[in-house]
This record gives sequence, C-alpha cells and structure tokens, in this order.
Amino acid sequence: MPEVAVVFVFVILVIITIALGVRIVPQGSKHVVQRLGKFHKTLGPGLNLIIPYIDTVAHKVTTKDIVLDIPSQEVITRDNAVIIANAVAYINLVSPEKAVYGVEDYALAIRTLVQTSLRAIVGEMDLDDALSSRDQIKAKLKAAIADDIADWGITLKTVEIQDINPSQTMQKAMEEQAAAERQRRATVTRAEGEKSAAILEADGRFEASKRDAQAKIVLAEANRTAIEMVTQSIQNNELPVMFLLGEKYIEALKTMSTSENAKIIVLPADIPAAVRGIMSSLGK
Repeated sequence: MPEVAVVFVFVILVIITIALGVRIVPQGSKHVVQRLGKFHKTLGPGLNLIIPYIDTVAHKVTTKDIVLDIPSQEVITRDNAVIIANAVAYINLVSPEKAVYGVEDYALAIRTLVQTSLRAIVGEMDLDDALSSRDQIKAKLKAAIADDIADWGITLKTVEIQDINPSQTMQKAMEEQAAAERQRRATVTRAEGEKSAAILEADGRFEASKRDAQAKIVLAEANRTAIEMVTQSIQNNELPVMFLLGEKYIEALKTMSTSENAKIIVLPADIPAAVRGIMSSLGK
C-alpha cells in the first residue's frame, strides 16, 4: 500500500509539472514569462513550453486594440471660458513587456496624459476656435502623447474628441448673448424699415406738393390767359363785363336760396343804389 501511495503522488506531481510547463496562449493574447523573478520572454498565441517551477506567467495581456474612455473634465480656454471636454483613445500593446514593466498602470497613465495634454491644447485656444476645431485638437493631442506612450511599448492608433461643450454657465451666457444679438438685429431691421417708410412717405408728399404747385401754376397761367383774352375782347365796353358779373351773381343767389337756413335774407347788391335813385326821382 505505501508503494501505491508513492506512485499516486508521483503521478500527481508529473501531471502538475506538465501542466506548469505547457502553456496554451489564445489568439489575441500574449503572456509575459518571468524566470526566477526576472523577465525572460513573451509567449505568443498557440502551444508554448516553459520550465516548470522556474518560469512563471507573470502577466497576461491582450494584443487587441484597447479602447480607453477619457473622463470629462473642465478646461479653461485662453479667453477664460470654461468648457467640458472628454475623449476616447484607441491603443495597442506592441511590446507587452514594456507596458507591464515600464509603467505601473498603463491605462491610468494614458488617461492622465490625455487629460493633461487636452487641457494644455485647449488652454491655448479661444472658445470659438475650441468649439469648431475638433480635428485640429485631435491632431495636436495625438502628436503630444504618441511619443510618450511609445516608450511603454504602446502604439496610439487614434484619439477622438467625443464632446466639447461649454459649461452650463457659459451656455446660459451664450444663449443670452445670442438672444441679445437677435434682438439687436430685429431692432435695426425695424428701424431701417421705419426709415425707408418715412423716406417713401416724404418722397410721396414732396411729389404731391410739386404736382400741386405745377397744377396751380398751370391754372394761374390759364386764368391769366383767359383774363388777357377777355380784356382784349371787351376793351372799353363795360356791358359784357356787367353781363358776366350779373350772371355769376344770379347763380350765387340761386345756390343760397336752396340753403336749409331760412333765416338768411339775401338782398341784391344794387338795392342801395336803386333806393338812392328812387329818392332822387321823388325829390324832383
């Protein structure tokens, strides 16, 4: 029985030794092997053999592209405006041993580096430029951190600016500014409309006055011509003039007689002369 127990223990040790010496690395991953606490090699995908009890798999890393979400942060622009910006970085571990031995936490380090670089880049821009120049910020950000993370065996595929918006206070101020600008434009437009209407109205009055003056001139010329013609026609003969005046006088009396005011008594204009003539004849 003791021999059986020894054999059993030996078999178990052999199985454990084989298990420790054989490593199957899945596709898209790499294993970092340490020999007696020191980096030895990196195992690629597939079947790999290591020395049991001497070599150990210290780190298992992925060779797939890693997406790092960069948290939102407040950034102050050159013109002292506060904006909220966040980003996303796509990285790939080209040298896993550098990534695990070159920095304590490469994900945290890259996030911090992106945030710091983003603050520095946006801080050199005005608010309007920062809100409208995402591609420019992206290019500068990629150039700023690509060399730094290359020392850690990490390649920066790309970095994208997800959101870059003014803070709530700035949004409120911008909305008020936009509303004031719209109000100003409306006031200017209304003033220009009133000005144009006033000018058109004044032009209309001027044109009407000019035409009235021309009409009066034409009428005066017609009256002068008529008077000249009448004067030439009657010369020293007063009878036609008296006839015309009498005709106008009779028409005026006819018009006044049709008035609703019955209290008005109209006397012929020559009654005093007629009375004086009668008195003179009686005195004779």
